[in-house]
Amino acid sequence: MAISQEQKNEIIQKYARHEGDTGSPEVQIAVLTADILNLQDHMAANKKDHHSYVGQMKKIGHRRNLLAYLRKTDVQRYRDLIKSLGLRR
Repeated sequence: MAISQEQKNEIIQKYARHEGDTGSPEVQIAVLTADILNLQDHMAANKKDHHSYVGQMKKIGHRRNLLAYLRKTDVQRYRDLIKSLGLRR
């Protein structure tokens, strides 16, 4: 259900602001988005798995909070990120 370490490393390399960056809001939001999309695929295939729904809601809430923080601190970085991730906000 979780994304593989290879996929996670690719996302980190793409959205990192500097070498070794894993904690910036951009990286965290991108990794959470990949996790959420992966959970959506899992839930579509496994309709009776209601436990995944709770985890997905937690990830969505965490991503929402990180997006709000990024929007509050740096609007341009926020706009670039949502455009590159294809989020609707």
